[in-house]
Amino acid sequence: MTTAAVGAPGSARRYLHSLWLLSARDLKVRYSTSALGYLWSILDPLVMSAIYWFVFTQVFQRTVGHEPYIVFLITALLPWVWFNSSVSDFTRAFNKDARLVRSTAIPRSIWVNRIVLSKGIEFLCSLPVLALFVVISQFTTFPAQLNWGLLWLPVAVVLQAVLLVGLGLLVAPLCVLWNDLERTTKLILRALFYASPVIYGVEDLPVPFDTVAAFNPLSGIFALYRVGLFAAEWDAWAIGIGAVLSFLFLALGVFVFRRLERPMLKEL
Repeated sequence: MTTAAVGAPGSARRYLHSLWLLSARDLKVRYSTSALGYLWSILDPLVMSAIYWFVFTQVFQRTVGHEPYIVFLITALLPWVWFNSSVSDFTRAFNKDARLVRSTAIPRSIWVNRIVLSKGIEFLCSLPVLALFVVISQFTTFPAQLNWGLLWLPVAVVLQAVLLVGLGLLVAPLCVLWNDLERTTKLILRALFYASPVIYGVEDLPVPFDTVAAFNPLSGIFALYRVGLFAAEWDAWAIGIGAVLSFLFLALGVFVFRRLERPMLKEL
């Protein structure tokens, strides 16, 4: 392939070309060794949804969320899997390919962005599962109702990508410099799952926790994912705070990454 086709060294075109190649490589490696392939990208959220649906509808009297509850769960669990798997991979983003990271002339941020992109593609490929459950719900007592809020779905995807890039630029170099942060990050993710409106909505929280929850950027992002099916999920406060925090994390991530890139390369 010629230089003109992929862009000059250091150009945005060359960066995007390399980003796509690395992301495609990740996806090929992940699925070429798996018999189930694509099914693995949807199996985890489906199993989680089934468990929480059973617990909150068959075992306990549910007082949170909206009907159909299984659709309510899946609309947040799918983006949560994207978030959780990306942040988990950030902890090994540079150590996994240390030799290549040291020798490449490509900006090192690509090792973070490739995770966001490859996991994001998996997320987009899992959306047909949500569509299937929406269709199935039409034959139940409580069908999911599509509304104008569905137009906010691309905004939710962009905001989550921005948030993940910012977090990746923070987490990835810090985990190289302090190895214990990898285990710490896993613990934080476990707590964050229950601190995020996945099995419940922000409006289900009592005062003042509903206001505090808005400062978790995932609250506003998940509200945007859900508002196309559950109009009551629209929360301008949580969505606005989530958008601002996502871009603040991106700015902080860029700043920290530039400061830590050289010490990180010495540590690899």
